Amino acid sequence: MQPSSDARPNFRQSELDKFAALATRWWDPDGPQKPLHALNPVRLAYVQARAPLSGRRALDVGCGAGLLSEAMARAGAEVTATDLADELIKVARLHGLESGLKVDYRLQAVEALADEMPGAFDTVTCMEMLEHVPDPGAILGACARLLKPGGRLFVSTLNRTPAAFALAIVGAEYIARLLPRGTHQYRDFIKPSELAAWLRAAGLELEDVSGMVYEPWRNAARLSSRTDVNYLACARRPDAA
Repeated sequence: MQPSSDARPNFRQSELDKFAALATRWWDPDGPQKPLHALNPVRLAYVQARAPLSGRRALDVGCGAGLLSEAMARAGAEVTATDLADELIKVARLHGLESGLKVDYRLQAVEALADEMPGAFDTVTCMEMLEHVPDPGAILGACARLLKPGGRLFVSTLNRTPAAFALAIVGAEYIARLLPRGTHQYRDFIKPSELAAWLRAAGLELEDVSGMVYEPWRNAARLSSRTDVNYLACARRPDAA
């Protein structure tokens, strides 16, 4: 099954195929997504520190095979999760059956979901996705429409700096081989100033930008004041007038 598209679909099939090829090993903590397993607790803690999850409605955009989706469900959220790679959604649903965690996984573009469920979610997450789509601003606009007034959007991505090129591409993909080659394209990395402009255009208020550091020698991650490689951001939809 292929995702439906309009005249200007906001995805690259090559990117979907690249991540779909990793689907069967997505949940392997020593597999090709090993760094993502280390980042996941940091991402969850960042969200929980700014938006309670228990009893709230959360959406995970670009969910992959469900690492963060399941973590938010385990924290007590009612979770919906979307991706455009059929293989990843299948693996996510199967893993959910094994874990016993309920997540509503959908093979659906976030723009289409925003038309269907505007203002439905307390929390929206979009992690490690924006650097893989043609129009990140459109994704953020759809995320904003999905938020309730007072709701928060959480994003993680890579900064377009020499340090990010050296560590995230040369180091992680070619030297340490922590990630498959071709996982990232430097031209698609996003500066915090660019992200902030897109968030403002979507009607959101940027509340925080924090660095996130992955330490491969201990396979762990932590928050940092450095935002020159990986960073997290939190933005809020203003309350209704």
